[in-house]
Amino acid sequence: MDRLEAMEMLVTAVDGGSLSAAARQLKTPVSTLTRKVADLEALLGTRLLIRTTRKLTLTDTGMAYVAAARRILDLVRDQEHEATGEFATARGELVVTAPVQLGRLHVLPIINQFLAQYPDITVRLLLSDRNVDLTDAHADLAVRIGELPDSNLIATRIGALRPVVCASPAFLADRAPPREPDDLVKYPCVVFNSPYLSPWRFRLPATKKTYLLEVKPRLEVTAPDAAVSAAVDNAGITFVFEHDADEAVRGGQLEILLPQFEIEPVPVHLVHVSRNLMAVKLRHFIDFAAPRLRESLARFGKRKRS
Repeated sequence: MDRLEAMEMLVTAVDGGSLSAAARQLKTPVSTLTRKVADLEALLGTRLLIRTTRKLTLTDTGMAYVAAARRILDLVRDQEHEATGEFATARGELVVTAPVQLGRLHVLPIINQFLAQYPDITVRLLLSDRNVDLTDAHADLAVRIGELPDSNLIATRIGALRPVVCASPAFLADRAPPREPDDLVKYPCVVFNSPYLSPWRFRLPATKKTYLLEVKPRLEVTAPDAAVSAAVDNAGITFVFEHDADEAVRGGQLEILLPQFEIEPVPVHLVHVSRNLMAVKLRHFIDFAAPRLRESLARFGKRKRS
């Protein structure tokens, strides 16, 4: 039995949530994958997976084994990359993950410039408004919004983003504008369901303390551009990052409200896993992207007051 192949199949099945999903991803018959996992369990003399018609569940032993398998597979990949020269020359695939709107507006243009300069490097950009686990996704680098927890990740700060409350002039035309955060509960609100912006946060000028406001959404969306579009269409007041609403604000379609209650701008970092060796492709990308992202985000990190 090829133990590494069986480990890869097991980890892929766990990540995909089912043997059939893993089989599709690995382009192998489900029967082959099932047999390989069963062979691995037989070799270890213990059960790793509990299979049901709906999902896979790891046993306690399976959880420990999958964690170890991930480390082993990552080590093998690193050694393969080193052997093929990726730790000596700028070549190979680079996997980058970023929040959807930030990635589309700011990261993607820089990736396009980078590809033009490094023809032997390919990039896979994963866009998600949830923090993607770098190890699980086999990603080299992530763009992260928010304060970073203590971890083994190496961080390079590239800027900050200002959270803003905004609404269209037409929406406000026949309504008294809100004067403090608590007034917002009286209005229809468009809520962008985001780990960075939920719940809505404000800073009280008198105490300098952060105030959390639970807003009942008239409309809830999962993308910031959708929240901005809905606010432009007079659906309600929304809470997004300034760069999300920048075009609409500059075009007069949205107005920023309550700037005196804004929290401090939220930091943005490039993060990668700490390793003894860093692939040249990753080092070149960080050196290339970090100053350009700082320049691209520079005008959004300035807290304003009225």
